[in-house]
Amino acid sequence: MGYADGFLVPVRHDRRDAYRAIAEHAAIVFQDHGATRVVEAWGSDVPDGTITDCKRAVQAETDETTVFSWVEWPSKAARDTGWAAVMADDRMKTPPEDMPFDGKRMIYGGFAPILDA
Repeated sequence: MGYADGFLVPVRHDRRDAYRAIAEHAAIVFQDHGATRVVEAWGSDVPDGTITDCKRAVQAETDETTVFSWVEWPSKAARDTGWAAVMADDRMKTPPEDMPFDGKRMIYGGFAPILDA
């Protein structure tokens, strides 16, 4: 059934193209180290919740959109090995000078699927 890493990150509306460029770069690195799929989804219908919601989770500001992303791996073992390789990869060592999102507000985690329909 595999394994997935999920992410929520706030990105300024006017930084969409810059974010996509970084995401495309990172996707290549992840796939080179075993990821089977990388998806970046720009929020287009993200409603306000009563108690909490995606925007509040990342403290998105009015000029930001919440991006939902995931990386699929064949297994947790492949993910653990892959992540270590991604972090050691020289292509990921130097962040862009003008990062298009605030990494401090990113939410992420690893998930073991319980249903794949």
